[in-house]
Amino acid sequence: MNGSTRRTFLKDAGVGLAALSIGSSALQAGVMPGRPANGNSETEGRLANVMAIAAHPGDAFFAMGAPVALATHQGGKGSLLSLSLGESGSSTIPPEQYGEEQREAARKAATSIGAEALFLAYPDGEIPVNDEAKFAVCDFIRRYKPEVIVTHWRGSWHKDHQACYDIVQDAIFYAALPAIARKHPPHSVATLYFDDNWEDAAGFVPDTYLDITPVFEHWMDACAMFPMWRGETGFRYNDFYASMAVARGCVSNFNKAVALMSSPEQRVRHVRSL
Repeated sequence: MNGSTRRTFLKDAGVGLAALSIGSSALQAGVMPGRPANGNSETEGRLANVMAIAAHPGDAFFAMGAPVALATHQGGKGSLLSLSLGESGSSTIPPEQYGEEQREAARKAATSIGAEALFLAYPDGEIPVNDEAKFAVCDFIRRYKPEVIVTHWRGSWHKDHQACYDIVQDAIFYAALPAIARKHPPHSVATLYFDDNWEDAAGFVPDTYLDITPVFEHWMDACAMFPMWRGETGFRYNDFYASMAVARGCVSNFNKAVALMSSPEQRVRHVRSL
């Protein structure tokens, strides 16, 4: 194993949950998620609270849904926030109708994995990077208090995905500041991960592998509730994400796995705390 690359191999679903709920104290102690200090996890027994924040409902469930499904499977909390409804994703269905189909699919899929689907109503393809959007996401973070957020990596050719990345960075910052008065009290997110998305591949270097074997079929069934899952809009999401779960499982020695990339800023915190 290349020592310069921090690869976290989560040995079972229970350890995976602990890694996802790792707190800031563990980061300051130089503990890598999934690698307990002195053989004991500082977060053992804690229930994870994982929030996916995506540009579109499909991204939230296809690329980010597995960590949420694993958290709820273990008794934790999960939510999936979509900044738009992805209403322009069909060439045959009018945007308004398709957007509502996406919303309904997201609600049903979230219910099936014991999570909650959340929405903002920005136009598909026109998600703005401004303080209104950042504070809207900040309010969701403060309300739902996730310990872990999974979102888009910035290395994307998709304009909305790039916008989501930028919005989430500042939303997390705003959510933690006591000086910013909002409806809900401040909340600090312990860990930020970026998802393994075929549209966000530029510069994506996974360093965390999450064993999703216990929830793989359940997650696939949830994704299948979307009208575009089996290539209806041109891309075979079902084949891609199912195959990636196998491929990432091979690399991490699990049956099925998803790869995540930790925030570069958190990596710096690790180095400075050693």
